[in-house]
Amino acid sequence: MSAVKRLAVLGCAGLVASTAAACGSSGDGGSASAANASVTLGTTAVTTVYDPAGAYDLGSWLVLYNTHQTLLNFPAGATTPQPDAAKSCTFTGADAKTYKCTLNSGLTFSNGDSLTAEDVVFSFTRMKHIHDPSGPADALFDTLKSVESQGDNQVIFHLTEPDAVFPSKLASAAGAIVDHKVYPADKLLANDKMVGSGPYKLDGIDTMKTADGTAPGVVRLSANSDYRGSAQLNNNKFTLRYYQAPADLKSALDSGEVDLADNSLDPKDANKYKQDALAGSGAFKVVTGDSAETRYMAFNTKDPVVGQKAVRQAIAQLLDRKALARDGYDRTVQALYSVVPQGIIGSNTAFFDEYGDPSVAAARDILEKAHIQTPVSFSLTWSRARIDGAEGEQLKKQLESGGLFKVQVKRQSDWTSFQKGWQSGAYQAYTIGWSPDYPDPDNFIVPLVVKGGSYYTGWDDSRISGQLVPQTRKTADRSAAMEKLGKIQDIVADDAPLIPLWQSKAFFVSKGDITGVESTVDATGVIRFWEIGRIGH
Repeated sequence: MSAVKRLAVLGCAGLVASTAAACGSSGDGGSASAANASVTLGTTAVTTVYDPAGAYDLGSWLVLYNTHQTLLNFPAGATTPQPDAAKSCTFTGADAKTYKCTLNSGLTFSNGDSLTAEDVVFSFTRMKHIHDPSGPADALFDTLKSVESQGDNQVIFHLTEPDAVFPSKLASAAGAIVDHKVYPADKLLANDKMVGSGPYKLDGIDTMKTADGTAPGVVRLSANSDYRGSAQLNNNKFTLRYYQAPADLKSALDSGEVDLADNSLDPKDANKYKQDALAGSGAFKVVTGDSAETRYMAFNTKDPVVGQKAVRQAIAQLLDRKALARDGYDRTVQALYSVVPQGIIGSNTAFFDEYGDPSVAAARDILEKAHIQTPVSFSLTWSRARIDGAEGEQLKKQLESGGLFKVQVKRQSDWTSFQKGWQSGAYQAYTIGWSPDYPDPDNFIVPLVVKGGSYYTGWDDSRISGQLVPQTRKTADRSAAMEKLGKIQDIVADDAPLIPLWQSKAFFVSKGDITGVESTVDATGVIRFWEIGRIGH
């Protein structure tokens, strides 16, 4: 899923801004008057579900991080989880299979209901019970066996096996705590009924038409007076507007409909804003930084064509990631050569080590040795991309240039239908993005390649799922797991159930009077609405 983390604190050196605002500060937005500011953010990360039991994409987590509390969270600039709704959390026992949290006292939801250990137990038990196919239960909480309360303020998690990254999972939006008096135990709650205990409360949702129905178009939030946490709000109203195309987002930014735009802009437009800001000729500020947002070409490994290992290997051998980053994305992304991106501890260059530079001759040799006739025909489906159909067409051109493949590019514009398509095995190959949930290589391995992963590739390797992952999860010192993490990436590169394409760079464009954006561009990828303010309001 969901956006941009690594195991090293991102300092000022990792940011490029067109203003002199201090790194990690809210600038003028931190003044008392700024609390009366109203801010609107635009994005193309369209979503359909805000219930934490069924929400597992960037568009929904944008809202959940700001409307719900979790036991632990990632403060600005931090990449290790810190207490939020919990006063403290720790592993107990020698086997590291029991995790105990003590809640802060006096917590309440935005409707006035008290938040107690009962709500925490309900939230996780409910998620596992509903087991929504598009939700985070399997991808993040596969090691959670049960959860129980002791009194009103203590919660104990029982795990099936040691899981050193379990605290980071609790700090993701998947760990959002819901009100047991509001949320049904056996089904998802309607979006407009959402209740949380975070810095903001929901004021309303306006829907918009999509290709296959409707989705939230505008989400209106205001400061939650019942919030009992550490966040200090630099605005009292925050609006999130969703757009179905990068061009629509640009128009909204230029017209003033939104105050800032996230990483959703067309790369050429993004670079134009950046050059104008650097030249002092534009009306907007630009903040950029490192990111662990990634994109892959995934395969249905049960398909008779792309299910063949040699076909996938030949595709990996032909792809020119540098050309895609340069010509398609105007250098706003960089070539990615492993399932785990650069900046995340343990990342390597497994795909480059395995295949080297693009080579038609090497790809032909792979197919000939497997006795596969050419050209190999398959379809490539996509739904969202910052360069619309250009990415698919560039990939098609690269793969067809040597006469080894015949690629039909298709688009499923409706996001929900696209999700159902990969879940049902309707696609042969498909391009898909991934924004990490917590800053650890585990979050690029387990959700993506273990037992089919979140994108339902149908692929699994028992060396990874049965041996290497359990072994790495026993290691709290993640640097000690480097060798095993590297082996996992090497196995993925050899079998290629999904092929890494690129790794993004964080990029925000805002009006000149918007402050605090720097605090939303860090290694966690969490966009903290409360950090953003406006000069003079």
